[in-house]
Amino acid sequence: QLRLVESGGDLVQPGGSLRLSCAASGFTLDHYAIGWFRQAPGKEREGVFCLSSDGGSTNYADSVKGRFAASRDSAKNTVYLRVNSLTPEDTAIYYCAARLGPAMCNAEYKFWGQGTQVTVSS
Repeated sequence: QLRLVESGGDLVQPGGSLRLSCAASGFTLDHYAIGWFRQAPGKEREGVFCLSSDGGSTNYADSVKGRFAASRDSAKNTVYLRVNSLTPEDTAIYYCAARLGPAMCNAEYKFWGQGTQVTVSS
């Protein structure tokens, strides 16, 4: 069974940081571009950070520039999203997704996880 499972979401104070994880089973993440997306209540889903299969190419939303970064751990078949300097506007359910092809956040992704909740509040 092909699965993506996110974890690491939490309630944090403004200015805080988290590391979100996206673990794959049933397939090898190294072969896929990974996208991190988020959806806040009442808003459309937004692509925040997309990473190529070799890690050499990234695309990200302007709103997260300099604050979010993605990385891979091939041995664990896991991709991480480090989120820093969080603000209440970052509150959303965060999803990871995988696709074959370029790491374009506006492209269609084949595999999706169930999401992990990030809440930023004092």
